[in-house]
Formats: sequence, C-alpha cells, structure tokens
Amino acid sequence: MPIERIRSFIAQDMSAVNAVIQQKLHSQVALVHQVSEYIIHNGGKRLRPALVILSAGIFGYSGQYHHHLAAVVEFIHTATLLHDDVVDESQLRRNKATANALFGNAASVLVGDFLYSRAFQMMVEVNNMRVMQVLSDATNIIAEGEVLQLLNCRDPNVEEENYLRVIRFKTAKLFEAAARLGAILGNATRSEEEALAAYGMHLGTAFQLIDDLLDYSGDHQDTGKNLGDDLAEGKPTLPLIYAMRTGSEKQASVIREAIKTGGESGFQTILEIIQETGALAYAKQRAQNEAEMASEAIAMLADSSYKECLLQLAYFAVTRNH
Repeated sequence: MPIERIRSFIAQDMSAVNAVIQQKLHSQVALVHQVSEYIIHNGGKRLRPALVILSAGIFGYSGQYHHHLAAVVEFIHTATLLHDDVVDESQLRRNKATANALFGNAASVLVGDFLYSRAFQMMVEVNNMRVMQVLSDATNIIAEGEVLQLLNCRDPNVEEENYLRVIRFKTAKLFEAAARLGAILGNATRSEEEALAAYGMHLGTAFQLIDDLLDYSGDHQDTGKNLGDDLAEGKPTLPLIYAMRTGSEKQASVIREAIKTGGESGFQTILEIIQETGALAYAKQRAQNEAEMASEAIAMLADSSYKECLLQLAYFAVTRNH
C-alpha cells in the first residue's frame, strides 16, 4: 500500500479535516489570514492529521471529533514551522519561500502564536480533559525540544543521546500525541492507547532521522529545501555526530569547525567525509530500527485496513526521498 493508496483510503476524512482547517483559519485581521493560508496550504504531507484519522479508525470511531483534532494537530505543527523558520533564518521550505522570507519575522512569530491559541480554543470544544492533557503536555514538550535544539546549535560536543532527545521532544512528541488522540476518541484500552503512542513516537523519530539524512543526500527538488541547511545553521545531526565519532582526527576536526562556525563553505568536503565514514548508512539503519519498533508496537492490535496503513506509513517514513 504505497503512500498514494493511503491518501486515497482516507481521502474523504482528510477532505473533512481540510474543511475544518479552512473554517478555523478565519480571522478578521487580514495579515493573520494571509500568512496562515500561505503556510497551511503550502504542500505539507499532513502525516500528523492522518495519524489521528487512522488511529481513530482502528477502533471504529464514527464521530466528528477526529477531524477536529486532526486540524488541531496540524495547527500546532504549522505554528512550530513558522517559529522554526524564524529561529533558523530559513528562506526555503517545500520549494517555496518561507513565510518569514515573504512576510517578515515579526508576522511569522505572531501568526504562529495565533495558530497555537486557535488550536487551544479548538481543544476546549472537544470537552475532554484527557485530550486537553495530551495536547497541552505535547505542546510544552515540543517547546522544550526547540530550546534544547537551540542550545545544541554550534556545539560539536553533542552526543548521539542528546541529539535523539531533541528529536523525541521536538518532532516525535506530536506524532505520539496524534496517534494517542485517535485511540482516546476510539475508547481504546490503556494498553492499546500506549501501543499507538509508542508507534507514533518511533514513527516520528524515524521520520526526523531521515529528514536529517536527506540534508546530506537528497535532491533539493525533492526535499523542498537547500542541501546543507542543517550544517549552515550549525546543527550537529546524526550524520555529523557519527562521522566525528568514527572518522580520523583530521576529519573530526573539519566537522567540528564547520559546526562551530556554520555557513555553507566547505560543504562538499563535509559531504565526502560523511560518505567515507558510512555515516549515511548508519543514520538510515537507525531510522529503520525506529520504523521496525513502530510496527512492532501495534502488532498486538487487530488486523484492519487502518492498521495496514499505519504499517505502510512506517515503511514510507524510511524509504521516502522528500
């Protein structure tokens, strides 16, 4: 079941999610509406909303709140993108200019705040304290992950464990929350809910590992951003951490200096070191391990088309080129 078949399987639900997004994006402040529309409809994969739909479907949920919460998750994700691009001074996302490049940093930050607050307004409408707890906790942990990543920037001494902690907080936590929300709506047992949460956490980790790998091996037409952006921002991602750990002293020194100074000069040399040390293969294997753990986490659930979609999403996470 390739990604296109998964999209086709949940197309009706995702259409309903998009309708909720469109309705809730409304603001009487023109700039808020303009920036929100630009970033929301800028070609994202919508994986996190899809997780809410699929996990709710596993338990036969037949209400409407899964569409509502899928939109909430997308708003939270979009708010983080707006803030991320300002912090990282990014100019390109999904092959288009970032919102901060078009509208300025101030507008991007403030519209990100609007999307966060709108998401919380929508959470209240569900009138479920467990849902509120999951999403408020996730949002707080994501914010901590952003700060941890900021602290790691331009620090060549970041260990793999600390790098993975940032991923678990900054990226995987929202995947985990999305999968858990569907289980909560579907009145899953606590063990079933934890199984979906573990699936989401491992899926999100695999997804980010591949994102970081593609920064050194992808095609910018596929990835939608410039190669070497992470290095230019001084981010010590797994390919760099592994290359420093296993390469020669000279190779490690070159990478350390590149992380400390940032910028794009010397990218080709860094790329050669990464390839020579097998860092990309190592990062790919770590991602595959996470995808396998995601699949194993839901092995105990009854077979269904929804479960098959989740298993195929785990496969897609590590085989994609964008």
